[in-house]
Amino acid sequence: MKLSDADQRLLSVLREDARASTAEIARRLGVSRTTVHSRIERLEREGVIAGYTVRVGEGVESGHIRAHITITAVPKQAPAVVDALHAMPEIRTLHSVSGPFDLVALGVAPTVGEIDALTDRIGALDGVERTTSAIVLSVKFER
Repeated sequence: MKLSDADQRLLSVLREDARASTAEIARRLGVSRTTVHSRIERLEREGVIAGYTVRVGEGVESGHIRAHITITAVPKQAPAVVDALHAMPEIRTLHSVSGPFDLVALGVAPTVGEIDALTDRIGALDGVERTTSAIVLSVKFER
């Protein structure tokens, strides 16, 4: 499905704050509340908007360490690796990627030591051949 520019702008606003009121979204987009409401309903009905989620404020995890952890997996064991990673609450996102590794996970933990332990736990999983990690220094923006 091809999304219009108006749909893309609406989705951008919702990514920033899915709890924004219809009136606030309408003001930001320069359209009527009815237009916003009908577009959201249509996007939900068509499966473009599959759900809503929570992003915690920076203060909640202030001082926590974030790291991108790259993972090389044995191809036939990749589904089991994904399931095991899904069960780890420290893993916030997991992407399958092309290139020299297979997966990139975002891990979040209170200390560098706990990120180290998380990386070790991932490396010890059956089907994981290799991991590397890179500590996130700052987040410039997030949508």
